[in-house]
Amino acid sequence: MTTHLKKIAVYLESAPKQSFAGALEWPGWCRRGRDEASALQALFDYAPRFERVLQQTRLDFEPPEVLSVFQVAERLTGNATTEFGAPAVAPARDEDPVDEAEVERFERLLRAYWHTFDSARRLAAGRELRKGPRGGGRELDAMTFHLIGSDQGYLAKIGWKLRLNEKDHLETQLDQTRQAILGALEAAASGNLQAQGPRGGIYWTPRYFVRRIAWHVLDHAWEIEDRIT
Repeated sequence: MTTHLKKIAVYLESAPKQSFAGALEWPGWCRRGRDEASALQALFDYAPRFERVLQQTRLDFEPPEVLSVFQVAERLTGNATTEFGAPAVAPARDEDPVDEAEVERFERLLRAYWHTFDSARRLAAGRELRKGPRGGGRELDAMTFHLIGSDQGYLAKIGWKLRLNEKDHLETQLDQTRQAILGALEAAASGNLQAQGPRGGIYWTPRYFVRRIAWHVLDHAWEIEDRIT
């Protein structure tokens, strides 16, 4: 008897020395490798770890048992940002509109990712973070400020302005940024944000906005977990 395994649609974004594989329906589950094959393998290897992130969401996610369940739906040509080590090109799927049910699902995902990041921070508090092979790697607070700064940039990409008081406590800035993200997502999905900037630039779609934020926060959460000595 043949078992029909449920396919998982993924996209690939590739530059000469760096590739990303991302699950289209699961923003945040996105990993990189030196080429397409190694990126897909990394995505597969991280599936159990991604499942743990989603434990409290009650979303129906089952980690694949074999690599062959991945179905490449789209291949994208990366750019200098891809080569640097961050996904930077939106898959065609992210042009689709977002309804209320999907907004709720995205919010549940984002909250799960933020919870994972916060848990990693608490676990790492007062402990040394292992340096990279060349001595690199941000310390805990610096990484958190980096995440906040990047999220401010992502918010601008969807047409939402966020001004933070740099004198506020780190946790206050983090909470304000997250509330802004949820507000921007709901506004963009409802069509209450402009699709173009004042100079004609195209803003990100709600789906891609979530995809970039999700990848970034989970990538750093897992980095913290891996660097704890």
